[in-house]
Formats: sequence, C-alpha cells, structure tokens
Amino acid sequence: MASIFVTDRESRAEILVFQTDRENKADLCVLMADRESKAKGGDAVWFVVDRESRATSKICYVERENKANLTICFVERESHSGWKTSHELRGQL
Repeated sequence: MASIFVTDRESRAEILVFQTDRENKADLCVLMADRESKAKGGDAVWFVVDRESRATSKICYVERENKANLTICFVERESHSGWKTSHELRGQL
C-alpha cells in the first residue's frame, strides 16, 4: 500500500511527481483509493493521508516533467494501474 502525504514544498518531499494525462507517458499509473483499507498491494494504489507521520511516501507535484523523479497518470480501473517502466522507485512507495 502507498500512503501518500502531499506537500506543496519541494524541500519537504521525498519524491517530486509530475502528473500526465497519458498512460503511455507515465512511469506509474495510479488508482486512488477512497479508503485506506482499499489501498493494498504495492505502489499502484494510493491513499492520501493528512499527516506526514502516517505516510509511506511524501510527494510534491511539480509543473515541469524534467524536475520530477516520477511521472504518474491517474487511472480509474485497477487493471490499468501499475508500473509502466523499470524505475528505481519500484517497490519503494
């Protein structure tokens, strides 16, 4: 499960994330869970937490892809979620 804390300060983030609308441009396609209990099974299902201490990863969204450590695309189906590239962050979110 990926419990994600979102910060607006790059200096507080572990991972800088660029969001794309195109699955074929993403490193990881992410399904958002509406409950923490649904966010199971690795990096591809995210649940956003409100406290940094509860997070498995701290991210900051960036506006330029070349600043990002990770490019994601949000998807609506679990079958579309998952890693699309070999990536150094695989298994670490």
